[in-house]
Amino acid sequence: MSSSNVTWHIGHLSRADRAQVFGREGATLWLTGLSGSGKSTLAAAVEQRLVLGGRGAYRLDGDNLRSGLNGDLGFSREARDENCRRVAEVARLFADAGLVAVVAVISPYAKSRQNARQIHEDAGLRFIEVYLDASADCCALRDPKGLYAAASAGHIGSFTGVDDPYEVPESPDLVIDPETSVPEAVDLVLGVLG
Repeated sequence: MSSSNVTWHIGHLSRADRAQVFGREGATLWLTGLSGSGKSTLAAAVEQRLVLGGRGAYRLDGDNLRSGLNGDLGFSREARDENCRRVAEVARLFADAGLVAVVAVISPYAKSRQNARQIHEDAGLRFIEVYLDASADCCALRDPKGLYAAASAGHIGSFTGVDDPYEVPESPDLVIDPETSVPEAVDLVLGVLG
C-alpha cells in the first residue's frame, strides 16, 4: 500500500553501514496474545534488557500507539487490520534503522500477523513472532485493566477473547507459557533474537 506520486528517498547510509556502527542488524519482535497475557510487561522487560545491554531497541505498545498514531481507529475487524498494518510499517522503519522494534499488540487475526511478517520479509528484515499462550480464562483472572469484567457485563463490545475471536498462531517463532516468569521469558525471547 503506497500513496501515488511518491518516490522512496534513499539516504546516505545503507543497512550494512548501520549494522557496522551498531554491531548488528535491526529486527522486529512481534508479541501477540490476548489482553492480559503479559505482552506489555514482557515487551518493557525485553526493551530494558536490550538497551541496558547496549543494543538499540524501542517498544511499540498497542495502547500507546492507540493514544496517538492509531487513535483514529476503532475495534472492527477492518480497524484492527489497519492497526496491525500501521504498527508493522513503523516497526519496519525501526528495524531498518538498526534497532529492535519490540511490538506488543493483540493482533488477533492470522492474516494481519502474516501481512506484518511479509512487510518485513519484503524489506529483508527479521521478524520474530512471539505468542504469549495465556487462555481467555487465565487473562480474565488477571484482568489488569478490568476489561474482561467490562466485556462480560456488556459494557465493551467486540472484545477479543470474549465476543471476538483470537486466531492462535499456527507456527510462531516462540511460544511463552503463562507460568513462565518475566526474567525467564526475556531470556527465551533474547535467545531467539540472538
